[in-house]
Amino acid sequence: MDIGIGMNSHGLVTREGRDCFVQALPAEEMRTLELCRLAERLGYHSLWFGDHVLMDRDTGADHPANASGRRAHPDRCPMLDPIASLAAAAAATETILLASSVLIAPYRHPLTVAHSFATIDQLSGGRLMMGVGAGWLRNEFDALGVSLADRAAITDECLQVYRIAWEQPYPEFHGKFFDFADITVEPKPRHRIPIWYGGVTAAGARRAVRYADGFYPMLLDTGAEPARFDSLRDVIRQEASLLGRSLDGFRQLVFTTGVVTDTADPLARPDGRWLLTGTAEQVLADIEELAQHGYSHLTIFFDVRSGTVTELIEIMQRFAEEVLPHTAAIQAAGW
Repeated sequence: MDIGIGMNSHGLVTREGRDCFVQALPAEEMRTLELCRLAERLGYHSLWFGDHVLMDRDTGADHPANASGRRAHPDRCPMLDPIASLAAAAAATETILLASSVLIAPYRHPLTVAHSFATIDQLSGGRLMMGVGAGWLRNEFDALGVSLADRAAITDECLQVYRIAWEQPYPEFHGKFFDFADITVEPKPRHRIPIWYGGVTAAGARRAVRYADGFYPMLLDTGAEPARFDSLRDVIRQEASLLGRSLDGFRQLVFTTGVVTDTADPLARPDGRWLLTGTAEQVLADIEELAQHGYSHLTIFFDVRSGTVTELIEIMQRFAEEVLPHTAAIQAAGW
């Protein structure tokens, strides 16, 4: 099991009841590049940067990640741009892998994105991965002049354009939203950038099979169980069969929250612990269970209850000492 870190580029995550919330930090207090270097020294697999261009002024707007529907972000929450953050992280580190989690495809022209990612991949020595999603926040789409109703179709085209731009010497594409020919897009990436499609629906699972290298759902609801998306494994198998695609190498990734504590989670729900929260032994048992449900990668957003980067550093170090040495031996169930 690969263990990546959800970076604090939108602030620090904490849990409240069944929900997760972002505790805002001024950009100059995030210490993001310091944390990138620390994660590399501690042996984490990868760094993952979230994406929002802007946020609805209405803090009561619905949020799909939370069971209650309450929005995770506070008012005027500083949010670092993921592409710029990936470039900075590439310069600040040497070996750790880098990824978006997830880049909202419809917000940016796919040729611009492809060019940026190829550039970062070159400068990082071939360490880039791409998490991609279709987005959900209506006011964000409206402010950017993008049709929310068309987001799925736009994302389909973006996913195709990324590969075409990276792999064809003279990229050509003729779609409803993007149309080009007789161009070059250079440089090409140093390696084949894997695309992980982030979603939680059957449509998202099918999109992942059609255009990506893996499926990347979220289990941010603290009451979530590793079996929540088992039905989507069936969708993936069915779509692959229809397309004649082999699932060899197709990965199932997941991101969620967690923290290692001295005893069983002091904020435990009535029917048991929150996922990935408790002693190191309990957290490892949860990781084993995730692997049994097909997950081969975990991006963890650490639960920082004090809202301080100092505590986040302590949590990262403890997890690296008590959990990380045992995760490489955990193997995911196959298709």
